[in-house]
Amino acid sequence: MADLDALRLRFARALDAVRAPGAGPDPAPFADNLLARWQEPQRRYHTVAHLTAVLDHIDVLAEYAADPDLVRLAAWFHDAVYLPDRSENEERSARLAERALPEAGVSGAGTAEVARLVRLTVTHDPADDDRNGRVLCDADLAVLAAPPSAYAAYTAEVREEYHFVPNEAFRQGRSAILRQLLGLPRLFRTPWGQEHWEATARYNLTAELEMLST
Repeated sequence: MADLDALRLRFARALDAVRAPGAGPDPAPFADNLLARWQEPQRRYHTVAHLTAVLDHIDVLAEYAADPDLVRLAAWFHDAVYLPDRSENEERSARLAERALPEAGVSGAGTAEVARLVRLTVTHDPADDDRNGRVLCDADLAVLAAPPSAYAAYTAEVREEYHFVPNEAFRQGRSAILRQLLGLPRLFRTPWGQEHWEATARYNLTAELEMLST
């Protein structure tokens, strides 16, 4: 069970780090709004547990980011709008950030960077010199390198989110995604991710694809 008070504190720290000292309103209402979104009933994988995991992975990778606190705020917003039957979740999440962050006291440049990072999670394909993007994308994809039992739970939760998709259509769509990921020269773009997650993630993806093919 996620510690909501701890998450509120993490949001406040990230927000305070990117705005002028003493600038902006109380972070609590903004955190509460986001947490309410992350606890919506249609979610099975994209929950506060996923948010917590992404934030934890950003902490691991923080040294590779140009501005880790902006990356943390992007994590908060990256799936803040999530409806499994809609294709524009990332765009709507980015627009939410563009509305909320200026009200919270974040500069225009900071807001634009968070929104850009949220939109980057459509492709998870940051440029080689995009330090913030590489950290967010690696943190979001780190679940692919989970131990076997955790990876199995992840795939089951994803299937639950797409319960409305017939089995054969889901099998074909999921297989296409796995092949696309396996076809990438690198799943992870930070040195830490490449060293610690790449091989395990490829093993998990290959095993899942083989299971879907039988």
